[in-house]
Amino acid sequence: MFKSVDEVVSRLAEERYIASREVATVVYLAAAMRKPILVEGPAGVGKTELGKVLAGTLKLDLIRLQCYEGLDEAKALYEWEYAKQLLYTQVLKDKIGEVLEGAKGLRQAVERIAQEEDVFFSDRFLLPRPLLSALLAPKPIVLLIDEIDKSDTEFEAFLLEVLSDFQVSVPELGTLKAKHIPLVVLTSNNSREMSDALKRRCLHLYLDFPDAEREMEIIRLKVPGADKKLAAEVVELLHRLRKLDLKKRPSISETLDWVKALTLLNVKSLDDALVTETLSTVMKYEADIRKAQQELKEYLAVRKAKVAQPAATSDKDFLN
Repeated sequence: MFKSVDEVVSRLAEERYIASREVATVVYLAAAMRKPILVEGPAGVGKTELGKVLAGTLKLDLIRLQCYEGLDEAKALYEWEYAKQLLYTQVLKDKIGEVLEGAKGLRQAVERIAQEEDVFFSDRFLLPRPLLSALLAPKPIVLLIDEIDKSDTEFEAFLLEVLSDFQVSVPELGTLKAKHIPLVVLTSNNSREMSDALKRRCLHLYLDFPDAEREMEIIRLKVPGADKKLAAEVVELLHRLRKLDLKKRPSISETLDWVKALTLLNVKSLDDALVTETLSTVMKYEADIRKAQQELKEYLAVRKAKVAQPAATSDKDFLN
């Protein structure tokens, strides 16, 4: 899939995803070793996007399983269409005379009916859900198991079996094995700790909020028309906001939304009155917005003091 770590970096960049060497190394090893990747980290740092971009980079179909509390094997694996099977049974009743015509004795009649078993126990009644669709895919795919930490421990235990052997047992049909081992990406927001057994089967990758320099790179890539000075101020403020006790810290996507909004409003600096009115772009809770407003005031006060200090120093030197 990839020839080197450098190729991973360049090909992900072609899909507008800025990957560090650490991320690229894990992706390269996962593809080469055919091992799942468990990507952990706070919400909004690009975990889900990594799975999507990998599919785009490798020109593979993406199958996504969104996890949630109460998700079980039946909802993730397959559904057996009993109503359709019952309809076929009704057809058999209508045609039973034709099937048994000329049969000599009960044994021969049973044998004839047995020959029709494939009509009633076949994949025509199987409605695949994401996991089974990934295993039965006719060509390699990327399987994204999103927010695995939201599922129950029972589902996680079931998932271990799938990731170990890439096969599942369907009582009506028997054991179904993967035609191609998918490239699996699991994401977790750390709402609960993943089991050691799951981590042992995966390559681990932790994604945190990027540093200021990398976040500026992302803004330049995703919002090329943004004013550089404004973008730098936004990044500096957001890094301060993420250190506060917030109910939800601003994600990378919300950073981009805010920069886009400020650009559309033709804002050139964070001391513009429109900035306060657009804080809801990055803050989703009223309490967080109030904290952000206070932090914005302090940020602007500190910035004005820094601007004024050199001027005062210059005047003092002149008087001396």
